[in-house]
Amino acid sequence: MSSILEVLTAALGTDAVLPPERVADRVNSYWDPSPMRAAALVRPRSTAELSRLLQICHERGQPVVTQGGLTGCVEGATTDTSSVVISLERMTAIEDIDPVGRTATVQAGVVLQRLQEAVREQGLMFPVDLGARGSCTVGGNVATNAGGINVIRYGMMRSRVLGLEAVLADGTVISSMNHMLKNNAGYDLKQLFIGSEGTLGVVTRVVVRLEELPVSRNTAMVALASFGHVTGLLKRLQQSLGGQLSAYEVMWGDYFREVTAPGWHRAPMEREHAYYVVLEAEGANPEADREQFEAVMAQALEEGLVADAVIPQSDTERRALWEIRENFSALYQRKPIFLYDVSLPIREMEQYITTVQGRLTQRWPKSRCDVIGHIGDGNLHLFVHPGCEGEGQHEQSDAEVYAPLEPIGGSISAEHGIGTEKRGKLGISRSADEIALMHLLKRSLDPKGILNPGKVLELG
Repeated sequence: MSSILEVLTAALGTDAVLPPERVADRVNSYWDPSPMRAAALVRPRSTAELSRLLQICHERGQPVVTQGGLTGCVEGATTDTSSVVISLERMTAIEDIDPVGRTATVQAGVVLQRLQEAVREQGLMFPVDLGARGSCTVGGNVATNAGGINVIRYGMMRSRVLGLEAVLADGTVISSMNHMLKNNAGYDLKQLFIGSEGTLGVVTRVVVRLEELPVSRNTAMVALASFGHVTGLLKRLQQSLGGQLSAYEVMWGDYFREVTAPGWHRAPMEREHAYYVVLEAEGANPEADREQFEAVMAQALEEGLVADAVIPQSDTERRALWEIRENFSALYQRKPIFLYDVSLPIREMEQYITTVQGRLTQRWPKSRCDVIGHIGDGNLHLFVHPGCEGEGQHEQSDAEVYAPLEPIGGSISAEHGIGTEKRGKLGISRSADEIALMHLLKRSLDPKGILNPGKVLELG
């Protein structure tokens, strides 16, 4: 019998199929620079080619792993020498932008930042935004239900997708390229594929919902003395800005001090406060919006709700503030370090972090736990450094971070997904009946288990 490499090459051509020795020229992910391993890497040019690829793999029971921009944080696109890797790097067309209906139709390999820039030229915006915007792909954003910094106002990827096209494990093409906000005709099948991490089908094309490009944007960084002040300011802004608040990014003081230490970001204010927030509001009237924004901030300062505030006077200054929140390279100078992405009720956050930090200190007296978060949508990111070397530290850290979530109804994943890294912890956030239904869906759509096997759900 011919090898899978030979069969795929005959079907799709030598330029579309890379052999193992050429796959090794690539890295596993942004987080893992070791050489990629695979039986082959296939770069289809169209949905039809992808359909043929999956049909072949399904017939042979050949496992496949779909990869996007390789910026995922949960080992959801890991491969081995038995895997066929699917890369949609050639499917990068922005097929249509409808400025009236405010939609864009794009292929899954389009890089997020390229989409944002293309619609901006039409006076529109695609509001899903995250630090990996320059490399993550729209298909990857759909597969992981990406969130980011604007969720508080515009929602996660799930709320931006109007329609999509996906190829099932056996090569069947499901095309539901809906362009309407309202379509209540039966089951909304696209939702099966959003957030499923490539385990139910491979997304090839997407219709996304756009917004009018805001005319005004006001940004500030503020320092606050307590978590009560953090939540109090959030509520004040939501009440006073008439729905304009689009980002509210919180940094615990230890995080801020670490990333603004000498040699890293310049601190725009004193470094000894308990909390810092980067916040942003977008509107349609530059002069009036700025006056309102500054008035609200001045009142918060006067009342002592805010301890200090900086309002940037240029886009360069604005980007410098955001870099403090988005570029945390300083933390990765400490080895080992473990990144977490959890969600929980806002009212539980302060005690949760206190509990986790206490548990970590009890286990490792020199440990650090730096915290940031999209607090307005209940999402925190934790960076745990044990402060020492040892066996099994990642698993031990997982236990300290995840166990306190269960009694408060929190989730082990807010926006990064499950992949393989969190697969064994799924039961913390999902009931046995929910997991059983997930397995039923998996078996129904992928009966041979070839799509991203071992990701999200345990095998078997």
